[in-house]
Amino acid sequence: MTLDDHPLRYALVNELHARPFPALEVPCQALYLAVKEPVDAANRDRGADRAHLLALLDRHGAAHPGPEATHFAARLGRHDLKWESHTEFVTYSAFTNGVSERPFDPHSTEVFPADWLAGAPGKRTAAVMVRVEALPEDLSGVMAKIDSWFVPESLACSWVLDECAIIAGDFQIDPAGHMRFAVFVRPGTGPRRIGRIVQRLCEIETYRAMSMLGLGRARELTGRLNALDPQLAGLASALADDHRASEATLHELLEISAELESLATRLSFRFGATGAYEAIVNQRIEVLRETRLMGRQTFGEFMRRRYDPAMRTVKSAERRLEQMSARAERAGELLSTRVDVERSAQNQKLLESMDRRADLALRLQHTVEGLSVVAISYYAVSLASYALLPVAEALHWPKSALTAVLVPLVVAAVWVMIRWVRRAIH
Repeated sequence: MTLDDHPLRYALVNELHARPFPALEVPCQALYLAVKEPVDAANRDRGADRAHLLALLDRHGAAHPGPEATHFAARLGRHDLKWESHTEFVTYSAFTNGVSERPFDPHSTEVFPADWLAGAPGKRTAAVMVRVEALPEDLSGVMAKIDSWFVPESLACSWVLDECAIIAGDFQIDPAGHMRFAVFVRPGTGPRRIGRIVQRLCEIETYRAMSMLGLGRARELTGRLNALDPQLAGLASALADDHRASEATLHELLEISAELESLATRLSFRFGATGAYEAIVNQRIEVLRETRLMGRQTFGEFMRRRYDPAMRTVKSAERRLEQMSARAERAGELLSTRVDVERSAQNQKLLESMDRRADLALRLQHTVEGLSVVAISYYAVSLASYALLPVAEALHWPKSALTAVLVPLVVAAVWVMIRWVRRAIH
């Protein structure tokens, strides 16, 4: 074909096959470890995670992964190692043929040395041990093992994948820090199917642990919201109080809104990740296709009773934060409306005051105009008297008579002139 491929075509197709399920033979055991750095995913140092992996590989002289690899498999002695880098954490899986004589023996974790674990760039969020044995015809021996290995009050066990295997676990952390699961497989079950069962059990625990991180944040958030809720309610009630200054109320409301927005920004990733991890947990349990075993509770029932309430708490806290943010926004809009109305009233009063001052100025102007007529007339009469005095003397008029004649004429002329000027200006 002459058509060019998209530059990411092969990379994206290879991503579909990047994490195949392991092929496991019975009996065997699996050790699974998830490590998360105590920072957000955006600030995670993937170079430190790679360096920690290389330190483990160098102990056994194994080959190194590529510089940008997000998954890698290697043989470490008698263990098959599988390493995967996820958005927030890295996982290490070690699969070993055969099982220890002592069930869930802590010494079987030798593939992960203690000093190497101590140098991990993060904290352990999940550690799982899975013991895989053959399923005999008589189930009484299997049930006796299950009852002796796990805590009865939290035990979950069931048939999976069309009753080709029995899985069991109590979701309790043992003294060595591991969560233990047992898998009993019918003879003839394929290695890939066994690997899928083991992988899904490890993923259920890992994503359950990661999703539960949101519960701690939800509890912290609930405590803070319990403190902010009365303040927000009080500010909402104060909107109807005409005696309280709107500026002070608005300042307090802005502080609450800013804190709610900060909480939403800081917790949005964790709550979003919690929802995604919860969906993965439920999907992994669903694909196991559980059926009940001798009246025991299944993994799905255990999660509905013990896990789902925690997830509902997280969702409730997230909804409450959204609702309080919406309430604060509505209160802000109402308060802004009240401030606008008050400012409109103040502007109206200001305009009325300006109208009164303009009216006073007009009256003063009329008064000044009247005084101006008198003053101008006074000086005009004086000037006219001096100008017409020779004529009056020639006619034998006294000066007082001349002034008496000029006054009404000059006043009338000045008044007409000022009226004409005012009309011209307006």
